Amino acid sequence: MQELADRERLNIVEVKKESHSAKISGTRPLFLEILKEINLERYNAILSWSPDRLSRNAGDLGSLVDLMDRKKLVHIKTYSQSFTDNPNEKFLLMILCSQAKLENDNRSLHVQRGIRNKCEQGWRPCPAPLGYINYSHEGTKKVMLDKEVAPYIKELFELVAHANYSGRDLREHLKEDKNLRDLTNKKIPLSMIYSTLKNPFYYGEFEYPRGSGKWYKGKHPSIVEKWLFDVVQRKLITCKKSKRGSTFFIFKHTFKCAYCGANFVGEQKEKSLKSGKRRIYTYYRCSRQIDPNCQEPYVNENELIGELINYVGLIENKKDSNLHLNSKIRGRMEKYTKLRESLLASKEVYISDKVTFTEYFKYIIYNGANEEKQEAIETLKLPLFIHNKTVYTHPLG
Repeated sequence: MQELADRERLNIVEVKKESHSAKISGTRPLFLEILKEINLERYNAILSWSPDRLSRNAGDLGSLVDLMDRKKLVHIKTYSQSFTDNPNEKFLLMILCSQAKLENDNRSLHVQRGIRNKCEQGWRPCPAPLGYINYSHEGTKKVMLDKEVAPYIKELFELVAHANYSGRDLREHLKEDKNLRDLTNKKIPLSMIYSTLKNPFYYGEFEYPRGSGKWYKGKHPSIVEKWLFDVVQRKLITCKKSKRGSTFFIFKHTFKCAYCGANFVGEQKEKSLKSGKRRIYTYYRCSRQIDPNCQEPYVNENELIGELINYVGLIENKKDSNLHLNSKIRGRMEKYTKLRESLLASKEVYISDKVTFTEYFKYIIYNGANEEKQEAIETLKLPLFIHNKTVYTHPLG
């Protein structure tokens, strides 16, 4: 493109490079910056490899055409085409970008259909859990038993069912066992022990996507029988009611009711699915310690996480930001930046900028240990307030 600019004697004001996908409108910072600078008449033309590099969604395409209608953007030049404020050329631009959107949408449908077909054939499209090994056969990724690890997995279920072991008992039992390790060759953490005991994949069924309620019969060999799995689930529920198995609520002491000022408290509810299985959901509600008649509604934990991530994104770039990034948090962010860079480098995607606190916060809330989650939340100015599932920095009224 630089050679093209030199050949046609185009005056290049600035070169911008961005790796964000053009699929969703309003999500590319540099593209939004370009629109703003065109509005400010810093430049009035764009040189790009092809139209689909500029937009593969209706929103961004509309912004470009609107700028051309207002004579702010007079020329879009690609390697093989040129678009100006001409009805036919603008129409062609819209067709090419819409075609790119159609291809993108169809590709997504093809991927979803392929995943659904694979599930219906009995193969879960995810990395195999502990005790299994992924392998490829005739173009399909399948799952086989890990003959060294599978007996240990079955033993965990049997110890819970027949010897009343708790998750912590199992962790102690496995402490000195060098054969059972996670993918990073570390000892199995308590959270992984519980997730293993609750995973129906081990008796031959799986849900995909998780939380969708769509269940499939797997073709992989089972490690435990269905009756043994059911016994373990009943034991775990009993264990959970004891003090030793008390529930960790990620937003404990984080929120107050914006309506009456009382603390928001967490609780879990169990729901029976049509398949006969049971699922536990986490909610937060006003404790009503100040106003027994407070009408503030319940908030699902997943909704609350989404709202909090949006709130962090809004305040991060403010001059009077409420964030308190101590040295420990900054150190964790640097480690996450290196981890992210190494993962992206393995996919031949290179990003040199450090991650923002919002990116780090989102990663930790969804994937971090309980201690890391608490540390990330404590960087905010607490308490925050909730009203109608929305986060506020102060009470209402």
